[in-house]
Amino acid sequence: MRVAGLGFRRAASQAALTEVLGAALAVAGPAGAGDAPLDALATLPHKAQAAVVQAVALALGLPVRAVEVAGQHTPTRSERITGAFGTGSVAEAAALVAAGPGARLIVGRMVSADGMATAAIAEGRASVQGRDSAKGRGTGKGVRQ
Repeated sequence: MRVAGLGFRRAASQAALTEVLGAALAVAGPAGAGDAPLDALATLPHKAQAAVVQAVALALGLPVRAVEVAGQHTPTRSERITGAFGTGSVAEAAALVAAGPGARLIVGRMVSADGMATAAIAEGRASVQGRDSAKGRGTGKGVRQ
């Protein structure tokens, strides 16, 4: 299973999220035979209902998982983000947490051309973790409430 973690500024556009997500998917390459390129999007709880995230999720038919990222180790280390959220990269941490225990990053943090959005992709074996906050194709099974 693959999960894309998203980080973004309040003023980020749907175009910025779509651009950076597309770039991350291009780097990730194809999923396994019969697997979808992504199973879910993930971001911080207070951003999961943002119109731009919901629009991207709806366009892709994916659920958005709201996940807590504090304490999640990430390869990228931003002092500003660590101070605000307790992790070095919101995108990387959200992807890893939502993909479940033992997940690994297959695409590290990428930044949109306008610098307003970031994306990372993690792959895991478990059910997608986090609260489902979008009406996508996900069922919510195996999701911690």
